[in-house]
Amino acid sequence: MLELLELFFNFFMIGAFTFGGGYAMLPLIEQRVVGNEWMDPQLFIDFIAISESTPGPFAINSATAVGATVARDNGIFAPIGSFFSTLGVVLPSFIIILIIAKFYEKFKNSKVVSGCMSGLRPAAIGLIGAALLKLAYQVFVPNGFTAINFTDIWLYVYIGIFALSTVLAFKKLHPIIIICIAAGIGIGAGYIIPLI
Repeated sequence: MLELLELFFNFFMIGAFTFGGGYAMLPLIEQRVVGNEWMDPQLFIDFIAISESTPGPFAINSATAVGATVARDNGIFAPIGSFFSTLGVVLPSFIIILIIAKFYEKFKNSKVVSGCMSGLRPAAIGLIGAALLKLAYQVFVPNGFTAINFTDIWLYVYIGIFALSTVLAFKKLHPIIIICIAAGIGIGAGYIIPLI
C-alpha cells in the first residue's frame, strides 16, 4: 500500500508542477522514476518510445506504464498501480482547470496573469528542449562519446530513421505511417544486424 501512495504522490507532484504538457513533464518523470530506481535509464527510454507510439496523452501513458511496472515489481496487481499513478498525474490538472474556469472571467485581462503566462511559455520550451537533448544523448551515445560510436552500426540505423522521419514529416505524411516505417526499419535492423 505504501508503494501505491508513493506512486500517487510522485505523479501528483509531477502533474502539479509542470506546465507545457507531457513533454515538459519528461524531465520530472525521469527524475522521479529513475531517481526512485523504479526503472533503469534504458528501460525508461523504452517506455518513452512505447508511451509515444500508443494512443493517448504522453504523460498519462507513461504514468500508467510506470504504475503497472512498479506495482507488479512489488507484488501488487498491476492495474491498481496504473490507477494510482494515472490519477496522480491527472488530478492536479483537473483541479487547476476547475479553478481557472471559475475565475477566468475575473482575471482574463489581468497583467499579472498575462505576465505569468509569458514567463511560463519559454520555460516549457526549455524543459522540452532539455528532455530532447538528454534523451538523444542516452539513445545515441549511452556510454559516452568516443570514436567507437562511429563504428556502431546502430548509430547509423538511428540516424537513418531520424532522417527518414524528418523527410516524411515535411512531406505531410500521416504520423502513423511515419511510426510504422520507423518501426519496420528498427525491426528489420534488429534481425539483420546480428547476422553481419
